[in-house]
Amino acid sequence: MPTEALFRRLHLARKYVQIEFEGMPLTVPADVSLAAALLSHDVGHTTRESAVNGRPGAAYCMMGVCFECLVEVDGQANCQACLIQVTEGMRVRRQRGARDLLSGGTDDE
Repeated sequence: MPTEALFRRLHLARKYVQIEFEGMPLTVPADVSLAAALLSHDVGHTTRESAVNGRPGAAYCMMGVCFECLVEVDGQANCQACLIQVTEGMRVRRQRGARDLLSGGTDDE
């Protein structure tokens, strides 16, 4: 039985961009999803907390079905990291618990 890894990282990207995760600058390939970029860096094992019970979660299906990769991007909550391509200067934070669909609140508060 072969002992070599079944998966290998492809180094096809020619261009890199700078993003920020929880205040930490990251240099990532420009042609990958945000979820792939975060998984390839040492940002911890979780990118979100469950809105129901606070359980930690991270990208799982990588195709937009499971919603385990929810993060806040540039202040916008409920973003699926696996469906977003990284862009220069993107600011990303872990999504902690339930978030409102509309960011910024209302004038009635």
